[in-house]
Amino acid sequence: MSAGAGLAGVVAGETAISTVEADGRGLRYRGYAIEDLAAHARFEEVAFLLLYGELPDRRALADFEARTARLRAPPAAVTAILDALPGGVHPMDALRSAVSVLGAVEPERGFEGQEAVAERLLAVLPALLLHWYTRIDTGIAPRSAADGAGLAEAFLRMLHGRTPPPTHRRALEVSLILYAEHEFNASTFAARVTASTRADLHSCITTAIGTLRGPLHGGANEAAMAFLDPLADPDAAEAAVLDALRAHRRVMGFGHRVYRGEDPRSALIKPWSRRLAAEARDERLFAVSERVEAVMRREKGLFPNLDFYSASLYRFLGIPTALYTPLFACARMAGWAAHVIEQRRVGRLIRPLARYTGPAPRPYVPLEARG
Repeated sequence: MSAGAGLAGVVAGETAISTVEADGRGLRYRGYAIEDLAAHARFEEVAFLLLYGELPDRRALADFEARTARLRAPPAAVTAILDALPGGVHPMDALRSAVSVLGAVEPERGFEGQEAVAERLLAVLPALLLHWYTRIDTGIAPRSAADGAGLAEAFLRMLHGRTPPPTHRRALEVSLILYAEHEFNASTFAARVTASTRADLHSCITTAIGTLRGPLHGGANEAAMAFLDPLADPDAAEAAVLDALRAHRRVMGFGHRVYRGEDPRSALIKPWSRRLAAEARDERLFAVSERVEAVMRREKGLFPNLDFYSASLYRFLGIPTALYTPLFACARMAGWAAHVIEQRRVGRLIRPLARYTGPAPRPYVPLEARG
């Protein structure tokens, strides 16, 4: 593999939005440690921080929450398209299509109002996703968008048809905060490339969702849940991991491209999975997850990333596995939009060079001479 393959180690631009600290042991959003945000902030505070650069005061937060609550209901023209999609469509494909259609129904008209467009997308993505899921995938009539609630509570209310317990709302909110932003990951960089062409915001987000659709970037929490689901107890978990390693099969949810010793987000989401397991009196899933973690550390020296304990957390919240990656997208919408806005200010087309590895120069041979 040539130097910098996959752009590993290559600085591809500058950003003031977030940073993985140099030793790979910390993550900060606009200077704030992820530990502090996960412990104290609401998701809407973090979204405001990413979009506008500073944490909101009480009035600004109240206004932001009120605006996004009002913006949650999807337009009929978009839900009609979602209703027409086949039931077997992957939820990420439905979400990508919905954003693309929304860009035609509610086009961005110049960059002056870009923050308002970003707020609309942040608010409406969960409602679009759940409209499609409840109508197409389950046959249940779509529930109306939950007004007057933060994104975490609104998502659970629209999914389950009832107000969630406070611990469920907060657990989901913490996961949304942890998924909201992660520097120049593949989907964010793809969105910035699209933004550098001066494309509209909907096109940039459609690009990002399409990139997250790929299994090398998104879907690890779904794959982790698929691995954990059939395991009856911790001993069965240990045997399954050892079998996978002997067969050179990857156990999803472990290791990370930019972290060396641990993913700091995993240490923040794991206690919430443990807490919800205790509330649910579930003696299997969390115990199985811990044994998988222990065996992976012992055998491969690998640590769990954010996706691993998010899988069990979402199961305890009653979120269908097929919605794990789309929910990631709903949270990352805040970071994607912040990066699009930042890239637009750069004002320069992203156009890297390539190292050519094809044939040496050769003459053209006329067709008649080629037989």
